[in-house]
Amino acid sequence: MIAEQTYKNLVIEQRADPWVYLHTDGFYYFTASVPEYNRIIIRRATSIQGLADAEEKAVWHCRESGEMSLHIWAPEIHYIEGRWYIYFAAGEREDIWKIRPFALECAAENPLEGDWIEKGIMQKENPKSEAFTDFSLDMTTFEHRGTRYAIWAEKRNNISNLYIDKMVNPWTIAGNEVMIATPEHPWEQIGFWVNEGAAVLKRNGNIFVAFSASATDHHYCMGLLTVSEEADLMDAGAWSKTPQPVFVSNEEAGQYGPGHNSFTQENGKDVMVYHARPYKEIEGNPLYDPNRHARAKVIAWNEDGTPNFGVPQ
Repeated sequence: MIAEQTYKNLVIEQRADPWVYLHTDGFYYFTASVPEYNRIIIRRATSIQGLADAEEKAVWHCRESGEMSLHIWAPEIHYIEGRWYIYFAAGEREDIWKIRPFALECAAENPLEGDWIEKGIMQKENPKSEAFTDFSLDMTTFEHRGTRYAIWAEKRNNISNLYIDKMVNPWTIAGNEVMIATPEHPWEQIGFWVNEGAAVLKRNGNIFVAFSASATDHHYCMGLLTVSEEADLMDAGAWSKTPQPVFVSNEEAGQYGPGHNSFTQENGKDVMVYHARPYKEIEGNPLYDPNRHARAKVIAWNEDGTPNFGVPQ
């Protein structure tokens, strides 16, 4: 069955690629892409609904040139080993599609008040690794049985795939990355061949990774990867993908291109925060259309232990 809607019109306007992190201090920390793609913002509240009206602060601005000077995309905030980290993708004004993942670090208790230090482009311990040598973005991280992993999207042969690797520290991967998903179905190949925007949810003996697929117009949708908690996460063969998308545009509700989500919890329920547009037709490049709004939705669980995302409401 589908969980009842518990968020009434929660829309954080013009905040795409939304990420929500529930910290031990009881606050939900929110960050997302802004339409200008030129800064990183954070807001916090003691409830997900409260994020809509929470004060927002820009904690970092893009450089004027060179690395991290353009296309500041899809930030995620994490708390790792006593410090805050934000992972984000950025390009260069001199080479606008040279998109790579970067990291910021903050030692303050409250990340809205502390100084954010640039750790630079994500590093790799193995110099032979091909990671981050082409268009790379949407890095996320999670811990499993004492090991921290990173998952990100990277183009190889003009196809955006998902890769996983173990992390040496919060700004360095081992450099033994493994591809766990590539656009193989028609719904992943509309406009562009894309798998991106991974978000991790561990439940019922499995690790689920929701991801987004296709171009960022109304065809944008979400798929799901699954791997057993008992499996070797670095074994590409241990991962499976749903043959059909699990979250798509809803004409009846007027919500289009849902995707690039994050997972959190509230009142004992699993909640998905995602973005969608309130209209189907877009003028110009959809990447520069500002009206992808952040929304929240409780997800349900099927009898077989898999998540049921329902439809955008």
